Amino acid sequence: CRAVVCFGEAGTLLEEARDRGTPQEQLDLLASLFGLCEGSLSETEVVRVKEQLRKEAHIIGLSESDIDEMLAELGKSAADSTRSGKRQRAYTAIATTSVDDGPEELCGLTAPYPQPYKACIVLGHIMGEDGLKMSKRKRNYKDPDYVFDKLGADAMRWYFYAAQPPWTTARFQEANIRDAQREFLVRLYNVFSFFNIYANIDGFTVAQVSNRCEGTGYKPVPQRSELDRWITSELHRTIRSVRESMDKFENFPAAGRMNEFVDALSNWYVRRSRERFWRSEKDQDKWDAYNTLHEVLVTLSKLIAPFTPFFAETMYQNLKGIKGTRDRGIEEEPLSVHLCDYPLADEALIDERLATEMELVRQLVSLGRAARTAAKLKVRQPLALVEIILTRHEHEEWLQSHAELIGEELNIKKVEFATEADHYVTYRVAPNFKALGPKFGKLAPRIGNALKQIADAAAARKTLRSTGELPMTVDGVEVRLTSDELDIRLEARPGWSAAQGRAGVVVVKTELTPELKDEGLIRELIHYVQSLRKDEDLAYEARITLHVQADEALVDVIRRFEETVRAECLAEAIEFSPPSAGSVVVKKIDGRDVQLAIVAR
Repeated sequence: CRAVVCFGEAGTLLEEARDRGTPQEQLDLLASLFGLCEGSLSETEVVRVKEQLRKEAHIIGLSESDIDEMLAELGKSAADSTRSGKRQRAYTAIATTSVDDGPEELCGLTAPYPQPYKACIVLGHIMGEDGLKMSKRKRNYKDPDYVFDKLGADAMRWYFYAAQPPWTTARFQEANIRDAQREFLVRLYNVFSFFNIYANIDGFTVAQVSNRCEGTGYKPVPQRSELDRWITSELHRTIRSVRESMDKFENFPAAGRMNEFVDALSNWYVRRSRERFWRSEKDQDKWDAYNTLHEVLVTLSKLIAPFTPFFAETMYQNLKGIKGTRDRGIEEEPLSVHLCDYPLADEALIDERLATEMELVRQLVSLGRAARTAAKLKVRQPLALVEIILTRHEHEEWLQSHAELIGEELNIKKVEFATEADHYVTYRVAPNFKALGPKFGKLAPRIGNALKQIADAAAARKTLRSTGELPMTVDGVEVRLTSDELDIRLEARPGWSAAQGRAGVVVVKTELTPELKDEGLIRELIHYVQSLRKDEDLAYEARITLHVQADEALVDVIRRFEETVRAECLAEAIEFSPPSAGSVVVKKIDGRDVQLAIVAR
């Protein structure tokens, strides 16, 4: 340390400090230098430096108790209050002296000499729950063992990888770790659990064939459905992105990309494929879904292994059937995920066009849900019509073939595409003063007033979209405003609700006919029955008898949709009477009390 960091004897430290500006700066510099060199100084030199530190501290007015505490902290772990801080400063000194300053700065060492390392990641401070630097004396943080026992070691690891770049300050809070766990690990565990439950029910198995594992009814990926090909493409795009980031020592974007993939896997692929797993027929489409999800989860266990090693190992051992299944011909697989090669992206399985188009569908569905939320209409309530006005109309032909998918996701009967949104919404042009102020100064408020006076906001929006600018004359001055300087807001006309984004504008018809209301009531009933099944901890394939007590009007609705209710709830029968045994719960459906009970058959 002394030869490389090369601050020399204590006398050199004192001389450096005296040449620096204010007393506070002198104290800070001296403390920093002492923190770097403490391990290489003799006892006499340490005493001399501490004496000088005490003098400098007196000059800036620190009390004796403050000085004693400061010296005690330096004695423990130098100026950074942690051993890692001392190492970090030493490494920084090595980097700057060996790369920037040249050999003449290194205490007389002559070039050439090898650089000590090729890459250096400098970590930021870890702050306690109060936002201050962690301190053993203040105990302003939860004990790591407590976090390990309650949330798991992987949750803490994932938080530090995914919450922020490593060189930024991080706050060590249980709530933050729990949020990171819920966003990634819990979501991935739910997908993993979903696969295990239904694969066991349907008897899906995996066997070793040549150099790969093939599941029941295996078909190559290019021969599977569009949804299977899409998630496989997304997996390999994610592998490619993660490897690129990790090759540059950038764990934060790598973790973010994996987080995005798990969200797509859970909230799009699995949700869109649930009916394939749930159906009773064991057809090729079902086996394709199982094979796809199995392959994705196995590869994902390898991809996340450096980030969350314990959960990755749990997934791998389960999915590859390592324990107790040597007779199934899988002994060639590595015994641990940490003995596997890190995944490589298969470019042949990546479909960039399909990725772009499916992302557009997801964006439109998200806008449709936002429009429903704005109108306070639950997704369980069917609607009659959604109109989509695309930003780029060249995608319309492909989207037309996926109109049914969009309608299912939004629970809307009919999906139509329009070229203009003016029939459904009105626009309002508002100023973005954060951008206008620095550019136009005192003229900005007058521009804001002029924008409020625009009579045809829709025409102004079209001009802005076609030319990229909106020309105006304000107080005799011609100005050209860009989209960054304006905020185009839309408001739905009566009977509609709308949302806009990069993909375009989505408007939903909010009028509810009696038929739509009845369907909404049935959806609400099914939701409550499924919750009851979960509360009763029934097996996923368990059949039930459903008991319902409600007013005559609601009973009539249930009778009309009885087949749908029985299929969705796995109900062998629906009885409109109280059960002979078991508990009854009371729920509100459309403001009316409904008594529900289920009895396993």
